[in-house]
Amino acid sequence: MTLSWSRFASPATFYPLAGRLIPVFWVLAAALILLAFYWGFFETPDQLGGSNAQKGYYRIIFIHVGTAWMSMWLYGMLVLWAAVGLVFKTRLSFMMANAIAPTGAIFTFLALWTGAIWGRPSWGTYWDWDPRLTSELILFFLYVGYIALHSAIDDSRRADRAASLLAIVGLVMVPVIFWSINCPDPNQCAALHQRSGLGKVDGNILFAMLTMTLGFWMYSFATTLMRLRGIILTREAETTWVQDLLRSEGRPA
Repeated sequence: MTLSWSRFASPATFYPLAGRLIPVFWVLAAALILLAFYWGFFETPDQLGGSNAQKGYYRIIFIHVGTAWMSMWLYGMLVLWAAVGLVFKTRLSFMMANAIAPTGAIFTFLALWTGAIWGRPSWGTYWDWDPRLTSELILFFLYVGYIALHSAIDDSRRADRAASLLAIVGLVMVPVIFWSINCPDPNQCAALHQRSGLGKVDGNILFAMLTMTLGFWMYSFATTLMRLRGIILTREAETTWVQDLLRSEGRPA
């Protein structure tokens, strides 16, 4: 017996599935993040070596790197769902994109904030207008712009289309951020921000960093699905299945 995934494109079908998945993702997120914090503080060296040795404050990377990666990944997912909605006219796709945006904005803000905290003791400044930092800031504004534009239009269908087009246009920032961090010629990308080089990272540091990122990934699933369920109830409020659901839960229809 084959499972038809297309049936989950219906908000009525996906709503209960999301409800079953949310607790799983919360448990995984909590377990992974706690493991990453333990490993990052107790199983990693007290100081990074090399010519630019940094003391214990370098451990901010366990949050900073994961949030930066998630900011780009979530924006890519937002654009993917927005594009699917535009092409196939599926309501749930637009709702998914709308649910992803706040979590993506939070991760982008955390990436900027933790980067500033790390930058002050490392390089003597909270901020520097280089391509790596500026492109991440623009990504944050894109998230905020998507949310603001969607909220400013009363008609949800028009809001979905307009915000989706804005998100697709802004997708150019994701490869720009990735290139600025992984620039093949450092002389062309001189900046305070360090280059990405996972192959050169201590194994324990890498484990803590990747585990934290995986925990953030699970967190993003949990929060997105929770927000999606709220959006579904709001947009489908006049449908029979939502009315029946509210009555079965003892809530006013």
